[in-house]
Amino acid sequence: MTDQELIERTAEHVRRGSEGEGSGHDWWHVHRVWSTARTLAEQEDVDGVVVELAALLHDIADWKFHDGDLSAGPRAARAWLEDLGAAPELTDRVVDIVGRVSYKGAGVPDEMPSLEGRVVQDADRLDAMGAIGIARAFAYGGHANRPIHDPEIPVVLHDAPEAYAASRSGSLNHFPEKLLLLRDRMHTAAGRRVAEERHAYMAAFVERFLAEWDGRA
Repeated sequence: MTDQELIERTAEHVRRGSEGEGSGHDWWHVHRVWSTARTLAEQEDVDGVVVELAALLHDIADWKFHDGDLSAGPRAARAWLEDLGAAPELTDRVVDIVGRVSYKGAGVPDEMPSLEGRVVQDADRLDAMGAIGIARAFAYGGHANRPIHDPEIPVVLHDAPEAYAASRSGSLNHFPEKLLLLRDRMHTAAGRRVAEERHAYMAAFVERFLAEWDGRA
């Protein structure tokens, strides 16, 4: 099987498995990450096949939807690539990225040794920012039965994946707990440029939201 066939088969597999999902982790999220990763990769010296496959598989069996099992995604990605007959080295590189790409809490260090992984992680995080990031935050909050905002629930900068996954605070808390931290966690120069504008947009949204919440606007 050629590299292009691997990518096409993987895209179709992921689309079938995530189309119509309602938490903001649907096929179109994956598609945007895939497209953004390809754009970022054009400016970096990376293996494009690794980038594309990792972008397509980055949310497969997402740990947030699998009882906090951090190994669920890497297992699913490996099983799929092995079923396709992908080369072991390629499979290992993609699976390693899938296991590392997800945000796991403000106090949890980012450990992404490969440049391919940094490109995919930037692409994923850019989709959690800006206008789409705002929409996805509230889509996930509704999916998880969380309030839009509860000022009596404090912001927590989680220092362990388990605590982050178990959080049940309101959707607005997701901004200081994650989304407004992403700008400073970008790896690539191109990612940082895009993140700057999207960060400003989200910060203005939160300021406006709180003004309306308090009756000041």
